[in-house]
Amino acid sequence: QVQVTESGGGSVQSGGSLRLSCVVSGLPYGSYCMAWFRQVPGKEREGVALILTVGGVRYYADYLRERSTISQASAKKAVYREMDSLKPDDSATYYCAAATNGPDCQATAKTLGVQDHKSGVGFRAWGQGTQVTVAS
Repeated sequence: QVQVTESGGGSVQSGGSLRLSCVVSGLPYGSYCMAWFRQVPGKEREGVALILTVGGVRYYADYLRERSTISQASAKKAVYREMDSLKPDDSATYYCAAATNGPDCQATAKTLGVQDHKSGVGFRAWGQGTQVTVAS
């Protein structure tokens, strides 16, 4: 059984930083991609960052690139997302997910940050989400 577990959310002041963590089990690490998504009520799920677990190639939503870092610790089967200079607009539920299909990974990588577009179609394993609230 595949399990994805996120942690690290919480409340932070505007301008602050957070590090989200994601651990995956039940999949042989290195056979897929991992991505972070976020969603606020009433809006489509937005892809924000993606990493290919083989090779570590990283993709970002363009408008978040300078404030966001996705990384992995293969031995721990973990993926991290660091966010800096947080803004109230970054408040959302953040999800981590895994995909084992190359085309699904590439399609999501190409549409990171696209608004009004449901990102992550084809990702087979999702975490429960972790809430991030940025106070102004």
